[in-house]
Amino acid sequence: MLKPHPDSPAPLCVEICAGAGGQALGLESAGFAHLALIEQDSDACQTLRSNKPEWNVIQADVRRISTEPLPLGAGQLSLFAGGVPCPPFSLAGKQLGPDDDRDLFPAALALISRLRPRAVLLENVKGLLQGKFAPYRTEMVRQLAGLGYMAEWRLLHACDYGVPQLRPRSVLVALEPVAFRHFRWPEPATSSATAPFVGDVLHASMASLGWELADAWAQQAQRIAPTLCGGSRKHGGPDLGPSRARQAWAEMGVNGSSLADAPPSPGDTLPVKLTVNQMALLQGFPPDWAFAGRKTSAYRQVGNAFPPPVAAAIGASVASALAQAEGAERNLSPQAERTGSSRRVFAATSPCATS
Repeated sequence: MLKPHPDSPAPLCVEICAGAGGQALGLESAGFAHLALIEQDSDACQTLRSNKPEWNVIQADVRRISTEPLPLGAGQLSLFAGGVPCPPFSLAGKQLGPDDDRDLFPAALALISRLRPRAVLLENVKGLLQGKFAPYRTEMVRQLAGLGYMAEWRLLHACDYGVPQLRPRSVLVALEPVAFRHFRWPEPATSSATAPFVGDVLHASMASLGWELADAWAQQAQRIAPTLCGGSRKHGGPDLGPSRARQAWAEMGVNGSSLADAPPSPGDTLPVKLTVNQMALLQGFPPDWAFAGRKTSAYRQVGNAFPPPVAAAIGASVASALAQAEGAERNLSPQAERTGSSRRVFAATSPCATS
């Protein structure tokens, strides 16, 4: 059940498909307060609750969630966010798109229509930006325009925001028109020359049990990781992806066929296996973030997460646009306010290349 948030000066956010909390952490650091985090997987819900007891975590299917108890007035919900399931659009899957029963974009749009947030942030795999899904993206933008939003798709790479993996993701941002005019996609915080590498991020963990090869391994792993992929309940296990990804890991001295229970110990030889917590560090999670469930479930939560630093960068851009819009609205004359409030349908664009 959605419930009121205690009085808070922070802008309020509702997030669906919250997973292990990657997007939620990023949005919280960008200044948003979570009214509710909705997630169906029991282990992921336990991860959220154990790490952040103050969060209102709701275990539910987003297609059946009720918003009736939520006493929000118009404009009180600042952001609706989510990382809906990727398999319908993943290059590694059958790419059934809207014909896949795991496609939750329609459910997201239904909730947006009921909650009427000032902004929307939805994330998915790069495959959604292929040409074959152009009509699907256009239809989503059309429906959002009908609800009074301007929207735009963009391809973002996690390595541009301090995360040591390429991880390209399609991101949809939609805002009320007065806010959209102030919105700017976040500038990359890092470049190929300054982005952290796997060896830098994992060196301390690799050396934590006294492994004598930690320094040498870190030097070998001075590169950006392949995209982590957690798979789904139907497919995927505790390994580091398809053969091409595992070959890239092998070049960094990592055995990608499975995961380890602990960092390497004295006497261990190369290649080594990574732990779930080490993979979480490569996603940008805090070092003390704990994952509930058995190894496969925990790794699925990590591999499917939206890296917190990326969510924080986008969230900060959305928060800035909303704040600027509020300032502009306060300066409007009564006549201008009446004129602006009558505009409910606006043209929206989808300029992102279908790569």
